[in-house]
Amino acid sequence: MDLVDTSIRPETLNNSQAPRRLRSAPWADKAFEWLTRVFAFLVFSLLLAILASLLVGSQASIEKFGLSFIWTAEWDPVKEKFGALVPIYGTVVTSLIAMLIGVPVSFGIAIFLTELSPAWLKRPLGTAIELLAAIPSIIYGMWGLFVFAPLFQTYLQPAMISTLGSVPFFGALFAGPPIGIGMFAAGLILSIMVIPFITAVMRDVFEIVPPMLKESAYGLGATTWEVVWRVVLPYTKVGVIGGIMLGLGRALGETMAVTFVIGNAHRLAVSLNAPGNSIASALANEFTEAVGDLYFSALIELGLILFLITTIVLGLSKLLLMQLARGEGTRT
Repeated sequence: MDLVDTSIRPETLNNSQAPRRLRSAPWADKAFEWLTRVFAFLVFSLLLAILASLLVGSQASIEKFGLSFIWTAEWDPVKEKFGALVPIYGTVVTSLIAMLIGVPVSFGIAIFLTELSPAWLKRPLGTAIELLAAIPSIIYGMWGLFVFAPLFQTYLQPAMISTLGSVPFFGALFAGPPIGIGMFAAGLILSIMVIPFITAVMRDVFEIVPPMLKESAYGLGATTWEVVWRVVLPYTKVGVIGGIMLGLGRALGETMAVTFVIGNAHRLAVSLNAPGNSIASALANEFTEAVGDLYFSALIELGLILFLITTIVLGLSKLLLMQLARGEGTRT
């Protein structure tokens, strides 16, 4: 039987023998390079355009109030006196409550799905989480106002006030009558909304951990918690922090759900049970009613502040990741 001659190499073929699909014109490569470059710089262009439009739109408010706009609590459209302290405070507090509740719950769900859940339960539970992420925010807001707020007012708020409200210094955060709506209620609704996003990211990054690493740890006698804490989390910390930042961005910018349950009151209160306001809810409620250039400009400046807050949060997360990477290099 004759053997096939395999001594012919691709470089010995002339251009006519080379497969047509392997040849490409130089102009096509250049065109593809410039096209992808345009797409990349389009992101920076959009960010600069948004920032420029916000700066131009808020120019009148910036000239009128200056930096005092940030720490002024008064908001009186009749007298044209505006301050952003109450919306900023409400945005930060509700987002912090949402993350304090949402991150541990999301972490527990992701660990259960990847490490402890039986095979028959993984798919239904994962699908349920994805369905929660797909629910529109206005549905969360309506549910929060008509279902959650009455239950919260009847059962949970009185228990919180009677137990935590008497704690020295700390009790002031839970003082006041139970009214169902307020900053704490808004934070709870936000936590329900961010849990699916954080859980989905954590689950995906936990699943990419090589099984050999976890099996080696189990073989050395490590418990499930030790494997998660010493193997899974160090291997996936970038993805975990990214998921947390994704949830925080959702909490900071959420509008309709917060508008339904936060109370929409321009009052600065220490109690978390008191009605408050956020930047997003203030824009949603008052943007169509803004009469006068200064009123409109003050609302645009609120949007500018929210844009800067999200930018600062993203920058701090990047610095945290860089610090973690630097620490790893030092330990190594």
